[in-house]
Amino acid sequence: MRTDLFDFDLPDGLIALRPVHPRDAARLLLVRPGEPDVLADKVMADLPLLLEPGDALVFNDTRVIPAALRGVRTRGYATAQISATLIEKIDDQCWRALAKPGKRLEQGDRIRFGEDEDRGRQVGLEATVEAKGPDGEVTLAFDLSGKALQDAIDAHGSMPLPPYIAARRAPDEQDRTDYQTTFARKVGAVAAPTAGLHFTPKLIQTLDELGIMALFVTLHVGPGTFLPVRAEDTADHRMHAEYGEVSNETALALNAIKSRGNKVVAVGTTSLRLLESASDEFGTLKPFRGETDIFITPGHRFQFVDRLLTNFHLPRSTLFMLVAAFSGLQTMKEAYAHAIDEHYQFYSYGDACLLSQTDLA
Repeated sequence: MRTDLFDFDLPDGLIALRPVHPRDAARLLLVRPGEPDVLADKVMADLPLLLEPGDALVFNDTRVIPAALRGVRTRGYATAQISATLIEKIDDQCWRALAKPGKRLEQGDRIRFGEDEDRGRQVGLEATVEAKGPDGEVTLAFDLSGKALQDAIDAHGSMPLPPYIAARRAPDEQDRTDYQTTFARKVGAVAAPTAGLHFTPKLIQTLDELGIMALFVTLHVGPGTFLPVRAEDTADHRMHAEYGEVSNETALALNAIKSRGNKVVAVGTTSLRLLESASDEFGTLKPFRGETDIFITPGHRFQFVDRLLTNFHLPRSTLFMLVAAFSGLQTMKEAYAHAIDEHYQFYSYGDACLLSQTDLA
């Protein structure tokens, strides 16, 4: 399909720079293709009333690392300020990263990220540029490894806010809480599964008391989730790969929920992409461990997920294409137009929508 079919205009003032508090006070647009009232305005705290006992919410329990680093490059006596965002762990010591300005880096350069006072000595997180690729991509070999490296990244890094927020303000300590779900457990993401940001312990408890199950999968979200599709046709776009896991216990529980006629609700496009990757042609969910690069566009036949809770996404993004596949392109264009007219907040720190499927997707 032509990429420009997924374009729309969004006023800059509707890009959320901070989330609402409490998290479940965010607005929620109910989207039900084929029903007389296709759109309905709710709030996240209404979610338990929009689901049925026996339904299941599937959350992504990945944990975002503070992957945004600032440092100083040294080359002989020459120095330069460098920022780097870690994007993929290669092994216990090496990471792929996006560096700015990339032109200031060469293979063999040394970079010191942050400095602390430790018994009178200057101690920082240091790395060597092991390789350099196009568009500012570098491979960093750190002096530390394993848990010591992870602890140093936690100490020196900032949360890797998406470009549409980072261009307007710098990350701060509040983002360490705001840009992390309350159920984040497994370290590995460099972007948050943002639909999960709306859930408070109180909301999860209410859902549980009403018999709505919470189950967890893991997909380590990469930076490609924010990238627009630059190809003129979706068939020419290469999807980024991300590592995910579906346990045997989760697969068994979700298959049982489906078999008794209840709904599986994916919390976020990351959970949906993983569930669809792990499902067979008969609609059975299988245990999964590995990478997925599934690219969902209109015409995709959904095998497993019944409903989708998600934020509002960028124009021409793979995620807007996914929601158009799920609920229909025209329906989602109308839903986004409604959200803009009603001043919903968009993107990672913004509001949410609860989507049902359309037979015409």
